[in-house]
Amino acid sequence: MPETASTTRAPAALLPSLAPLLHEWLPRQRWFAGKGRRVTGFTLDAATELLPLDGTGPGLLHLLVRVEQPARPAQTPADCYQLLLGVRTQLPPRLAPALIGRIRQGPLAGRAVYEGLRDPRLAGLLYERLRTPGRIGPLRFHGSATLPASLAPRVLDAEQSNSSLVYGDTYILKIFRRVSPGANPDLELPLALARAGCARVPEPVAWFETGASTLGVLQPYLRDSRDGWRLALDALAQGGEFTSEALALGRATAEVHLALAEALPTEKLHRARTELLAGEMDQRLHAAAKAVPSLLPYVPGLRAVFAAAGDTSGTGWLQRVHGDLHLGQTLRSADGGWSVIDFEGEPAKPLAERCRPQPAVRDVAGMLRSFDYAARTHRPWNPEWAARCRDAYCTGYAEASGTDPRTDPALLRAYETDKAVYEVVYEARHRPDWLPVPMAAIERLAGAE
Repeated sequence: MPETASTTRAPAALLPSLAPLLHEWLPRQRWFAGKGRRVTGFTLDAATELLPLDGTGPGLLHLLVRVEQPARPAQTPADCYQLLLGVRTQLPPRLAPALIGRIRQGPLAGRAVYEGLRDPRLAGLLYERLRTPGRIGPLRFHGSATLPASLAPRVLDAEQSNSSLVYGDTYILKIFRRVSPGANPDLELPLALARAGCARVPEPVAWFETGASTLGVLQPYLRDSRDGWRLALDALAQGGEFTSEALALGRATAEVHLALAEALPTEKLHRARTELLAGEMDQRLHAAAKAVPSLLPYVPGLRAVFAAAGDTSGTGWLQRVHGDLHLGQTLRSADGGWSVIDFEGEPAKPLAERCRPQPAVRDVAGMLRSFDYAARTHRPWNPEWAARCRDAYCTGYAEASGTDPRTDPALLRAYETDKAVYEVVYEARHRPDWLPVPMAAIERLAGAE
């Protein structure tokens, strides 16, 4: 692919002309992480014309923009967001819902700016760039397979922290909206698993990046699969069991962990590390109790859970893990096979922390919490259903790995408690009606039940 200009023809004037529109539009996006804090300014890291802005359009402008907001921790850089903006003189009615606004001044004065991913022509252009590895300005496109041409794109509206496009029900492109320096684990880990011969994770076939930052990953789209969360809710609605599915899912999780331990470095888990992990959990509990006073009566019991984990001598290993495993991050195919997806980890956490080796029971604890969440969506609440799923999942994991996560109860309980504390803060802020779900777990884990 021939290299083109890396910036627009008037980059210095571009951002000031876009700023009034971005001030209004960015905070409304689901993937914007700075909600509730005022936007005070923008800094342009890079601007690339993926489709030149000549004539009436459309043009496709790729931007990396830093968003300045108050109340950031000291020495923490401003969040950087990836934007793909369409530009037209006249916006067709079918694209009206994608409109960001019309620019009044600067190099794009008088033109309409809109969410480019909503334009099939521009979304198709992005796919064509991925089909032809090469460089455009600061953007580098890579591929590991020959891709078919002219696949019709559509936007998936279910994503929260990122955006996804499906091409012809054959491939799915995840575009990382909040960009951090370093290889994104949602590219790094699936590539490592593919090298290790693990078939539980769709192998990336193309990706693009700038510098050392991953911007997007293209993988096979498992169109005949259904996610584990929906399957669990369907089983509850029909009064059915989910233990056989949980058992198979436990085996799949163990296979992924074994492959990650084979493909990437591991470390011995020592007492000093368990003390550090327990201390970090205790700090998060302290901050959570300040934010959600409902936690205060349970703090002594929860601190005892973390202290017990810190007192363990340290057995097992540290390795790369999924980092945000739950039923919604799994897919079951028509033949009953399970796949694991979305290895990005918790996007709110720094990339370096997400890439740090962890005990494998962290992922197990996340899935155990997910069974509780599923059971709580059903009326009346069925805690026995969740308990059976939890036991079956751990049994399946033990069968495939040779190690039962229940044999290290202190660390498993600590990770489950840490996850429940996180859930309490999240639900209190975003979904107060769901707060009883993690609070029931807090009561159980603190020893009050």
